[in-house]
Amino acid sequence: MLARVSEDDPEGSAGSRKRWLAVKLGAALLGLGTLGFGLYAGMVMLPRATGYAAKIGCTAVFVSGLEPARVLKEELAAVGFVDVEFDHDTQTTRAAVVGLAEQRATHRRGVGCTLVRDGLPLELDLAPVAAPDDDRAWPAGDAPDTRDDPSGLDRAALDAALDAAIGEPDPAAPRRTRAVVVVYDGRLIAERYAEGFDASTPLPGWSMAKSVTNALIGLLVGRGELELDGPAPVPEWREDPDDPRAAITISQLLRMSSGLAFEERYGPFGTGSDMLFVHESCAELAVNQPLIASPGTRYAYSSGTANILARIVRSRFEDPGAQLRFAQRELFEPLGIRSAVLELDPSGVFIGSSFALMSARDWARLGQLYLYDGVWNGRQLLPAGWVEYTRAPAPAAPRGEYGALVQTNAGAPGQPEDRRLPSLPTDAFEMVGYEGQSVLIVPSRRAVIVRLGLTRGPAQWDTDRFGASVLASLPG
Repeated sequence: MLARVSEDDPEGSAGSRKRWLAVKLGAALLGLGTLGFGLYAGMVMLPRATGYAAKIGCTAVFVSGLEPARVLKEELAAVGFVDVEFDHDTQTTRAAVVGLAEQRATHRRGVGCTLVRDGLPLELDLAPVAAPDDDRAWPAGDAPDTRDDPSGLDRAALDAALDAAIGEPDPAAPRRTRAVVVVYDGRLIAERYAEGFDASTPLPGWSMAKSVTNALIGLLVGRGELELDGPAPVPEWREDPDDPRAAITISQLLRMSSGLAFEERYGPFGTGSDMLFVHESCAELAVNQPLIASPGTRYAYSSGTANILARIVRSRFEDPGAQLRFAQRELFEPLGIRSAVLELDPSGVFIGSSFALMSARDWARLGQLYLYDGVWNGRQLLPAGWVEYTRAPAPAAPRGEYGALVQTNAGAPGQPEDRRLPSLPTDAFEMVGYEGQSVLIVPSRRAVIVRLGLTRGPAQWDTDRFGASVLASLPG
């Protein structure tokens, strides 16, 4: 049987049927694609968003003490589609998307906020460090320093630099600087706080937590419990005698030169978000990565390796609370740090890549310890030579930009002008965190400069420019 053909429809009804079938097939494929994406979003993307909202919201409200309305508008603006509830009676935050992918985070005294997982213990309480009973000035206490300014300080220029840091030149792209502290020659000489924040507010350091991990590893090395250049004690890498990962050292983990694959990517499509906001163990994702380079030969920034190190610290102690009491007793109490909160993953390990909070003054105390080569009040807290090792550029870092869980400023070998912060001295090194967190340490200028904030776009904050403006005001 022949199909009719006309000038208007040269293919006749057979052609029409083909087009109709093509449209139906396209619609079906589109529907399947939409369904597949919906399933992916529901199973993978939404838990990342709700985990972020629950954890970050809990910390902002119950640790930093911010108002929920402000947190929803500022901290959680990027996940505005997530429904978030704060329960002040139980100190719990709940997050879900139209009832789906619900996640909860609970606050405990001295421990901060932890995502809740069924069957994992939440009974943990850490008494705060006792406040000093004297009226000494920083760093021994927090009383005002009534001494005259250091000779040669340009107070007007310093005030202008700090006022500019706190100011908002473009309301459409807010900086949201929340705290700034400047220490010179062991004295706190200037500080500024945004509205709603003060000298006692614990604020997140994000990746500045890596510097706390560095200090904890250093303490354990100093006690002879870990060997810096020995194989990292990771059981999974020793199950197979032919596993090349067994050769990875603690030093290579500290210097981001382990050779392990890791995708340092966050947001709805990033596996880094799974590490922080979905998995029970933040270290597990990194531990199970394959080698993509020989250990020590390739630099690649990896928060995953910082969490491997944090799990190594945890393995030295009987229970989750013991690791925190160790940090409190051996690190924070000697420095007079009273606001520090080290937050744990659901498995009970400090999230050493990302979740430590302190007041700006206490972050400055930690920076001052590193400025003093690990010595505090005449006592060698960190092992002799530890700070020198920490701020020495990793051999695999091409621009001399990274040491041992801190960022450095040495520049490329033989090309010091090709450095990360070109306006600052080459001996500067920095604890750096997401959203513009910074503890800048400049030994040649005897300075520690702290900036904490919530800056979402990198163009809104320039550490190089700010640091240079502060240093220009200090005595030569």
